[in-house]
Amino acid sequence: MKLAPHLHRLGNDIVASYLIDLPEGITLVDAGMPGHWRDLQRELAEIGRPLADVRGVVLTHGDSDHIGFAERLRREAGVPVHVHAADAHRVRTGEKPKTALGPSRLGPMLGFLAYGIRQRALRTPPVTEVVEVADGDVLELPGAPVIIGMPGHSPGSVAIHVPAVDAVFVGDALTTRHVLTGRDGAQPAPFTDEPERALASLDRLAAVPASWVLPGHGAPWRGTPADIAKAVRAAA
Repeated sequence: MKLAPHLHRLGNDIVASYLIDLPEGITLVDAGMPGHWRDLQRELAEIGRPLADVRGVVLTHGDSDHIGFAERLRREAGVPVHVHAADAHRVRTGEKPKTALGPSRLGPMLGFLAYGIRQRALRTPPVTEVVEVADGDVLELPGAPVIIGMPGHSPGSVAIHVPAVDAVFVGDALTTRHVLTGRDGAQPAPFTDEPERALASLDRLAAVPASWVLPGHGAPWRGTPADIAKAVRAAA
């Protein structure tokens, strides 16, 4: 799905990842679920780019519904997978602390589970080799992604600012569709390790100049990071 020139979304409002298509190559932000490999293939075919044009994947954090096809892409095409050092162990092993379930409704919960089964999320392969990144890094990938530390959802959660497409990718630092309640709108994401720390991290997001805020779950936000940070705080 094309959002804007050079900016595409894979997946949907349930689980999304993103493709940045520039003359010098392609950068992916997150890798959804394993079944989203098909979405990647379709999007590449639609824009007329080969898999060899993908230069790197940057993960917003290490949860399984964001690393989906990353290992396949690394193994089959030699594409490096970048993740904050604090989430590298989570990406390699799948280990993470248990978090409180929080608010939920049976219908949306079952819908999220069913979607995950269809997208083969119950067998997400860990990423065996990663490139560790840190807050403030500017990556040598198409679009020169800037890493912004956003700890809270996980220790290594980051936002990724790509000025070339006027967008900031936020993973689960916030959500615009709660996968456990079905509620739409800017709000805190579920399955967050440290909710208060995640809210505090929104201060960093608010200072980013961008016109698109792109979450891992929910509709794209067309507006400023400062506005969505304020909306998430109000919802919390």
